[in-house]
Amino acid sequence: MEQSRVLKSLSAMAHDTRLEIVRLLVPLGKDGLAAGAIAEALGVSASGLSFHLSQLEAAGLLTSRKASRHVIYAADCKALGAVIAYLLNDCCARDPDICACTDEARQTEQAGA
Repeated sequence: MEQSRVLKSLSAMAHDTRLEIVRLLVPLGKDGLAAGAIAEALGVSASGLSFHLSQLEAAGLLTSRKASRHVIYAADCKALGAVIAYLLNDCCARDPDICACTDEARQTEQAGA
């Protein structure tokens, strides 16, 4: 992945509402959610949501599709994974301490589930 694309992705996620959108959509997978349902779940106005969705989509982190009168948005998990992989592999050189932290976080999540 190119550094410029990673920077665009990180910049797009560097906002409370946009990060919440990603958090909401990732567990839903390719099924995604209609824009109206996203706005309702996050308590965001339609116009504000539209701006945030377009920022995430332009960064390549969301996909959208038409379903009847609705636009369904889904997280592009491969793109998100590529950003994370870039950070771990290219920026952090797979530093063992950093990788250990990601393993610990995953184990903590699994224990709490």
